[in-house]
Amino acid sequence: MTATGTATAPTGIRLTAPAPGWSITADVVVVGSGVAGLTAALRCAAAGRRTVVVTKAQLDDGSTRWAQGGIAAALGDGDSPEQHLADTLVAGAGLCDEEAVRMLVTEGPDAVHRLIAAGARFDTAPGSDEIALTREGGHHRRRIAHAGGDATGAEISRALVAAVRAAGLRTIENALVLDLLTDAEGRTAGVTLHVMGEGQHDGVGAVHAPAVVLATGGMGQVFSATTNPAVSTGDGVALALRAGAEVSDLEFVQFHPTVLYLGSEAEGQQPLISEAVRGEGAHLVDADGTRFMVGQHELAELAPRDIVAKAITRRAQEQGAEHMYLDARHFGAEMWEHRFPTILAACRAHGIDPVTEPIPVAPAAHYASGGVRTDLYGRTTVPGLYACGEVACTGVHGANRLASNSLLEGLVFAERIAADIVANGTTASAAAPVEARAPLPLLVPEARTAVQRIMTAGAGVLRSAASLARAADDLDHLQREAAEAAVEPVAASVKAPEPGVEAWEVTNLLCVARVLVAAARRREETRGCHWREDHPDRDDASWRRHFRITLGADRTLSIHTTQTAGFPSTVGPTPQSALTPDTEPTP
Repeated sequence: MTATGTATAPTGIRLTAPAPGWSITADVVVVGSGVAGLTAALRCAAAGRRTVVVTKAQLDDGSTRWAQGGIAAALGDGDSPEQHLADTLVAGAGLCDEEAVRMLVTEGPDAVHRLIAAGARFDTAPGSDEIALTREGGHHRRRIAHAGGDATGAEISRALVAAVRAAGLRTIENALVLDLLTDAEGRTAGVTLHVMGEGQHDGVGAVHAPAVVLATGGMGQVFSATTNPAVSTGDGVALALRAGAEVSDLEFVQFHPTVLYLGSEAEGQQPLISEAVRGEGAHLVDADGTRFMVGQHELAELAPRDIVAKAITRRAQEQGAEHMYLDARHFGAEMWEHRFPTILAACRAHGIDPVTEPIPVAPAAHYASGGVRTDLYGRTTVPGLYACGEVACTGVHGANRLASNSLLEGLVFAERIAADIVANGTTASAAAPVEARAPLPLLVPEARTAVQRIMTAGAGVLRSAASLARAADDLDHLQREAAEAAVEPVAASVKAPEPGVEAWEVTNLLCVARVLVAAARRREETRGCHWREDHPDRDDASWRRHFRITLGADRTLSIHTTQTAGFPSTVGPTPQSALTPDTEPTP
C-alpha cells in the first residue's frame, strides 16, 4: 500500500451500474492516456510495477493531442526557472502554491529533455539543433517549445504512445472508468470500468490495484462551447468526489480568449486559435480594425488569458458584437503554411482564410485550473489515489493557468507520482472492497445539453450572484428529476435511463457543475479567470484562500475555506486551525 496518510471514511456513493462481470489485478492502474497518464505509466512499468493503462477512447484521443502552442520551460539563453516562476505567480493572481510552482519550473527543463529522449521531436531553429522557442500570453521570455509548427500535443502523444506500445504495457481502450474501489478504511483497492464495444473485455469489470492514478483530463464539456474533446466530461473529478476526496478551485475555469467563432448556436468542441499566433505578432482588433488591447496591459495581446478574455468580452458588449477578430494577414502565406498549418486548415475548413482576412474569435471554455487536490507527489486525500494533469489541483495554476504550463505540469507531476509509488511500494489491501450504498441516480442522456446551457448562461465568462443562483436552482431541478425517476419511475416526469456511457457522462457533468457553481457563488470577488460582475474587484483580505470541497455520504457538498493561500497537507488529518468553520452544506 502506498503510504498516503490516514484514510477518511468512504462515502459508499457509486454510479448506478451492473456488477463487474470480469476483473484483472495490477500494482498500478493509470486512468487516462495523455502526457500525464502515459508518463506515469511508463515510469511505473520501468520500475517493475505491473501497470495497466485505462483510457476512454483510443490511446491518442485525449486532450494532449489537441494542444497546439507547446510546452513551457526555461530552456533558452537568458531565461531561468526564477523568471518562469515569476510569470506563473503573476498569472495565478495570488493563489498559486509557490512551493509547487518552484518545483515545476526547477524540474521542468530536465523533464522536457527526458521527453525528448523518449522520442518527442520538437521544432528547431533554422540551421541549428537548438530547440526553437516562442512566446505566449503572460510570458516575458521565449520559452515555449513547439512541434510541427502548431501540433505540439500531437507529437508528444505520438512519442508516448509509441513508447507505451514498445514497452508492452497492458492497455484497456474504449473504457469509461466508473468508480474507485475502496476497502472499509477508505484505502484504494482499484476501479470499476465499462468497456465499450468488442475487445479483450466487454461490459462492466474491475481492475484491482492498490494504487490508482487519475489522469482523466478536464471537464470542458460542462459548457456549450469548449476547446475540449467530447471525452472531457469531468469523469475523474466526479469519481474522486464520490470516493470522498477533496477538490479545490473548480470555480477557476479558464476561457481561452481566441477560439474560432462559429456562430451563436455552435456547441461542442470548437477550433482553438493558439496563443502562439499572438506570440508571433497577430493583433486583436474590433470590426473597425482597432487594436483594443494596446494600453490595457503592458503585454497587450500577450497579457494573461483572463485579461484578454475579459477585454474581448467587454469590447463585444460595448459594440453589441458577438466576437472580435484576430488579424495575422501580415504573416503571409508561407508563414501560415509552415508555422501554423493545423490552424490554417481548420480555419479554411470553416470558410475563413487567415492569409487574406481576419479570424473571428470569441472566448470558450478551455482549461480547469482546479480539480482533485493533491500534494507535491500527486497524492490526494484518499490513500492510494493519485491525480495529475488537468484533473488535479496541484496549486501550480492558482486562479489562472499560465499558457503552456499544463503539459509541463502533467509531465513533472507524473514523474513524481511514479517515484512515490516506487519508493513506497504497493501492497494490495487484504480487505474486500466495500459495497456501495444506494446507487447514485442517473440523468437521462438528453440532459447533457441542458447542463451545458445552464452553465454557459449562469457560470460562463461573466458571472453574478443572480446568474449563479439561477444555475444552482436549474441544476438542482435536474438532480431532483433524476432522483424522482429512480424512486418512483411511474409517477416521475422523466423516465429513468438505463445505465450506459451517455447517462454516466451526463451524471458526472452534473456533479462537477454543481461543485463549480457552489464555489463560484461563495467567491464574492473577481480574481483570475473567475469574473463576478457584482464583485468586480480582487479582495485579498477576504478571498486569498481556497475552498476544499467534499461530497458526503448523504450526497451533500461540504465546503471548508483555508485560512491562507497555502494548502494544508493531503497526508494525515488537517489541523482545524487551517480551516474556517464549515459552511452550510449544499444539497
